[in-house]
Amino acid sequence: MIENASLLSKHITHGVYVIAVANGAEQNAFTAAWVMQVSFAPPMLAFSINPKHYSYKLLKEGGECTVNVLGQDHLAIAAHFGSPGVKEKMTTYPWRKGKTLAPVLADSLVYFDCKLDHLTEAGSHMIAVCEVIGADELNSGWPLLYAQTGTMDNSSELYKR
Repeated sequence: MIENASLLSKHITHGVYVIAVANGAEQNAFTAAWVMQVSFAPPMLAFSINPKHYSYKLLKEGGECTVNVLGQDHLAIAAHFGSPGVKEKMTTYPWRKGKTLAPVLADSLVYFDCKLDHLTEAGSHMIAVCEVIGADELNSGWPLLYAQTGTMDNSSELYKR
């Protein structure tokens, strides 16, 4: 472990997203902060996902997802979808339909409708590379930055000296 590894999670600038996945009628969603654009042509995004989570299974089998950009007033949404073991997780917030079977979070600022292109290993997580097949702005506002979430995800516990 490198010294001051906790600086990575709070000083590499990135937003906070809810990624919704689907495999047929099965759906789930999770909070993610490790998302980035990786291609212009075709337009592609990549995000990190824990292969031990139910969402990974749905993404791998169904191959569809939405990347929903959270706004600065969406800390409660980030906490909700970032909490493991929440019952009825998908019924708490409103959803709408996009181009894929993966649901679109109606409260998000912007969403990207995606088809999984491929997965690759990256330490404790997998990187999902997805082609963006649709996108729309749903609400106005400023994106929520990961540094603004404080200790919501308990990441500081991972980097104790």
